Parts: sequence; C-alpha cells; structure tokens
Amino acid sequence: MKSSPPNQGKLVRSIGLTSAVVLIISSVIGTGVFKKVAPMSAELQSPSLVLIAWLVAGLISLAGTLSNAEVASMLADSGGEFVYFRKIYNRFFAFLFGWTNFAVIRTASIASIAYVFAQSLNSVFPFPITAASLSDVSFLGLHPLDNLSVKLVAIALIIFLTYFNYKGLKLGENLSRVLTALMTTVMLLIIVLGLLSSVGSFENITTNSVRYSADAMSGATLFKALALACLSAFWGYEGWASVGFIGGEMKNPQRNLPLALIIGTLIIMVLYMSMNFVYLYILPIDEFIKIYESKNGIAAVAVVSHFLGAWGGMLISGLILVTTFNCASTTLLLASRLFYAMAHDKMFFKSVDYIHPVYNTPSRALFIQAIWTSLLVLSGTFDQLTDMLIFAAFIFYGATAFGVFVLRKKMPDAHRPYKVIGYPVVPAIFVLFCIVLIVNTLIEKPEEALSGLGLMATGLPFYYYWTRKKE
Repeated sequence: MKSSPPNQGKLVRSIGLTSAVVLIISSVIGTGVFKKVAPMSAELQSPSLVLIAWLVAGLISLAGTLSNAEVASMLADSGGEFVYFRKIYNRFFAFLFGWTNFAVIRTASIASIAYVFAQSLNSVFPFPITAASLSDVSFLGLHPLDNLSVKLVAIALIIFLTYFNYKGLKLGENLSRVLTALMTTVMLLIIVLGLLSSVGSFENITTNSVRYSADAMSGATLFKALALACLSAFWGYEGWASVGFIGGEMKNPQRNLPLALIIGTLIIMVLYMSMNFVYLYILPIDEFIKIYESKNGIAAVAVVSHFLGAWGGMLISGLILVTTFNCASTTLLLASRLFYAMAHDKMFFKSVDYIHPVYNTPSRALFIQAIWTSLLVLSGTFDQLTDMLIFAAFIFYGATAFGVFVLRKKMPDAHRPYKVIGYPVVPAIFVLFCIVLIVNTLIEKPEEALSGLGLMATGLPFYYYWTRKKE
C-alpha cells in the first residue's frame, strides 16, 4: 500500500489467528442457517437432497477457501481481492471487484442481515404496522415505504454499528469474540437438545414431500433444482473471503490468513450441517415448504418452538438477533477496509482515503458505506438482494481461484507460504462450479442476475473519471 497523506492515523497490525477465525465465523453466520432450509425444501422436496445441497455448498466453499488461501498467503494486504486482482489481472478488474462490493455484494449483504435482525426483533416486540397509503407508494418500481418500521430499525442498526466500528478495530473485534462465543454455545445447545428430543424422528429425514416425484426430480430437472438450492445455501456461506480485507491489520498475515480461512470454514461447515440435520429431524419437509409458501416465518423458529415450546421460540429468536447483530457488525467492519484501499489507490472517492488519527479506522469509508447500505434497505426484499449478491460474488470468487493458475505461471518461483491442497484439481473444480452457477442463475433467475450485472456496470463512468483524473 502507498503511504497515507499527513495528519492521518494508520492501520495497526493487531489481529492474531484466533481473532481472524472469530471474524470469519462472525462474518459468515448470519441468516442463511436459520432461513434458507425453507426455500431449499420447496425447491428439492426431499430432506436428503436438502442435506446434500448444504454439503455440496460447504465443500465447494471449502475448495474456494483453499484456493483463496494460496493467493492470500502471497499477496495479503488491506483490501483483500482488490489487491490480489490488481496484481493478477489489472487495475480495471480490481476496480470492478471493489465497485461491485460497494454497489451490491458487501452493502447488500449488510442490508439483508440488518433487515432480518429487524424482522426478528419485530417478532418479539411488534412494531407499528405501516399504513397502506405508505406501503403503496412506488418509486422506480420499488416500494421503499413498505414495512417501514422494520426498515427504519434496520437502518438504525447500521448507523449504530457504523459508529461503534468507527471508534476502533479492537472494539469491533472484542464484540465479535463475545457474541461469537455466545452464538456457537447456543447453536450447540440447540443441536444437542434437538437430537435428544423425543419429538424428532429419523423417518422425517428419509421421507420425501407428498409432492415429490422421483421421475420428475431426475436428470436436468434435478441438476437445476440442486443448483438453485445451492444458491440459497451459498448465502449461508457468503462472506468467508472478506477477512482478507483486513490483511494489513493482521499479525503475520502470510501464515495466519490462510490458516484462519481454512479453520473458520471447517467450523462453519460442521455447524451448518448439524443445524440443518436437526431441523429436518424434528419437522417433516412439508412443514418447511408451508413456511416458505407462507412468506411469513423463519424455519429455525418453527423447529425450536416445536420441540422446546415457547421458551425455545424465545431462545432461537434471541440467537437470530445475536447472530445478525454480530454478522452485520463484522461485515461492516471488514468491507470498509476494501473501500479505503480503493480510495488509497485513487479508484474511489478521494475523501475516503482517510484513516482517523485517534481511532485508526477508515472512518469515511465506514460512513459512505452506511449511507448506501441504508438506501439498499429501502430498495428491495431480502431474497432479491441475496440472490443478486451471490451471483455477483461468484464471478469474483471464481476469478480468485483462477488466479492460482495465473500466479503459478506468472510467478513460478515466488515464495508461497501455503500451497492449495489438491492442485490443480481443487481450484479447477471451484472455477468450473462458479461458471455453472453463474450461467444457471442467468437462465433461471435472469432478473436478479441482470440487476447484479447492471450494478457492476454503473461503475464504468466512475472508473473512467478516476483513472483520467489520475493521469
């Protein structure tokens, strides 16, 4: 990184391996593990296929993690893939990555998580219902005032967490440690109590939906259904690579960053598979399909309420509040470093190239991120945002894994503190899967895919302006 202008603070290397693992877990476990089993059940209509989709998504994410780890061990710095792409490909592709994260990937992720936090709080302490006259207000085809009270709480959370993380990296890290410990303890408690519950049955795991047809769910139809279900599961795993954004604030990042990526992803995989097994063990799959079709419930709340009663419903609602609060905070903390790195390289708003002299945080990056994220909260629904950002994210995830091949050719003799296990098969599988997912999303969910591409394209005039100005 270039040196900072005078009268600024500086990023401090204070994050060790344990803290990095905690940040990965807290940036990933947010909403998907509680909500996505319902749409996946509706898509696949088979509990075994739902579990297979979660396993496939986990293994593919692990392949991406292993590939990302080799690149990160060589090029670790604040900004993550923005720095990697600049060296692997070119400044334009690095800019597209950074701009897309600002336009949709990271900011939409924060908006979606904050929205679910507000929804969950609303289920415990009901908010005022939005008047029909406000809900019907339309702007560019959107209904920004629909469910306004939930949206305002989500925006308030974003503002609060922005201020909290503005006050220092250690504050955000310590918060993540406490909340992640609480979160994993409660998740393990639910898993154990669920498996020991007399309410559950292995018959639920082996019994398909009454709508399931073995003849219909085969061949190309099965592949498409699995691909769409994996798209939902990937939202649960989304965010594992974002710890690379704080490479410039990690101790010994060449060693600790790849280790944290691998350890954190493995822990998340075990928790996700266990939680979803418990869901499908407790309730038959048709119950999850009903939850999805009602558009008005959270699968995890229905499951835990079923086998633990009212106090279980409060327990899982509290867990969702903790995880979404924690995930929003960590994602907000990490992403701001990317936008600062872009501005520092003169590929973002000039004023964002600023480190607070007292708190040593990218304060202006945090504030501009909060403004755009709040607008996204008003703009669309949870599922539209997540489908849009997963599509966009996997374009760049695939590019990072392909970068392993590029760097092996461009820099064959460079020191590699970590080499991807199973090279070249593991990164090749991940790259191919990214291509399949991208093409399948374009075909099956063209509106979300084209919206994601459209948001990427909005960066082109900015890139032209900033690069010309630099020259």
